[in-house]
Amino acid sequence: MIKEKSPGGLFGLSGQAKDDLIKRFLNRKAGQANPPEAEVDQAAALRARSSAKGIPDAFCRFDRFPGYEKLLVPQAAARRMGIDNPFFKVHDGVAGATSQIEGRPYINFSSYNYLALNGHPRVSKAARDAIDRWGTSASASRLVSGERAIQRDLEAALADYHDVEDCIAFVSGHATNVTTIGYLFGPKDLVVHDALVHNSILQGIQLSGAQRRVFPHNDWQSLDQLLSEIRGRFERVLIAVEGLYSMDGDFPDLPRFIEIKSRHKAFLLVDEAHSLGVLGARGGGIREHFNLQGRDVDIWMGTLSKTLASSGGYIAGERALVEHLKYAAPGFLYSVGIAPPVAAAALEALRILKAEPERVSRLQARGRLFLEHARARGLNVGTSAGYSVIPAIIKNSLKAAKYSNALFQRGINVQPITYPAVEEGAARLRFFLSSSHTDEQILAAVSALAEVTGR
Repeated sequence: MIKEKSPGGLFGLSGQAKDDLIKRFLNRKAGQANPPEAEVDQAAALRARSSAKGIPDAFCRFDRFPGYEKLLVPQAAARRMGIDNPFFKVHDGVAGATSQIEGRPYINFSSYNYLALNGHPRVSKAARDAIDRWGTSASASRLVSGERAIQRDLEAALADYHDVEDCIAFVSGHATNVTTIGYLFGPKDLVVHDALVHNSILQGIQLSGAQRRVFPHNDWQSLDQLLSEIRGRFERVLIAVEGLYSMDGDFPDLPRFIEIKSRHKAFLLVDEAHSLGVLGARGGGIREHFNLQGRDVDIWMGTLSKTLASSGGYIAGERALVEHLKYAAPGFLYSVGIAPPVAAAALEALRILKAEPERVSRLQARGRLFLEHARARGLNVGTSAGYSVIPAIIKNSLKAAKYSNALFQRGINVQPITYPAVEEGAARLRFFLSSSHTDEQILAAVSALAEVTGR
């Protein structure tokens, strides 16, 4: 059921508006004339001044928002230390293993272009052809404006990829988790999630009103114990994990989580944003990595903006799940449909992924090379499994920014991840790898990183 705000008061009016309406009605009943317009305006102004009296300026200024003031503190500290802002650099052209920034070429480790499909001629042509046929936008929600064949073709291909019945595509990966969790679950339900899940899952839980519990990262034993203690207090229970964690580059023992969700009669959501096209010999994701059936997981979530070189997100699973979301999930029902060129680009990228598994092999080989040499130089790469994401954990946010700038001066672009994106003691440089990185580029980056960090 779609959650809506019920109208307040008389005919949907509330507060002062309702009071004014009642007063005018009583005045007319008593034969009194309505007051002149100027008097009404003056009275309204007096009430407004009275109601605002004593409210601090901080409550009506954007520059006094607590979050903004908190943001200014590390920026001021960085300026005092002479550290340039490492964020929002402007790229000129396609960002892959290399990129042009401010007119200079860089080895690039700040792109999700894992299989070098963004900028691939076939992907770009597919998008152009879709523009010529359908234009640049779906122009309305799909319920209102109808379907485009390319939208359904993409969803069918993604359902086949996950070995499930159906799929629904959304215009935003972040919004996919928010609207799916926020709509499907409610106050009588429980969502249990890994401590390191993406912000979109947390926002979805908050929107849902469900109870929330956290288990330590990848700790299936703690999850099992928790559900053994409290499962009976709730109606529906959702377990949320990721296929490959974007901050640490590791992944869960998914068969353990599947067994636990089955035994406790819970749903399992796996966010494959960073594992699609990365795990498995042919890029089949964590399902292929563990040789699982698609139906073993209740909700497969993924994004189109990484391996698939496009933009948006999707949910794949049984037909009842997809139909339910298609007709009632606010983030789909009240949002414009995925744009035809965006859908066409993702579909063509998926076709290339299936036809050219050697891209996956090259990516995995680059990850192993980076991980091996980083460890040999004494760099802290945490729990990374050496696929598409490898962190260099620095611990201090200002040092992470400083090292990022030092590498940038050496022609290597890698972004720092600082507090509050991670805990202060877990600040890091996060390296995203591409199948088109060369061995020489990998070794040069590891060597430069070791030098700037004193390893």
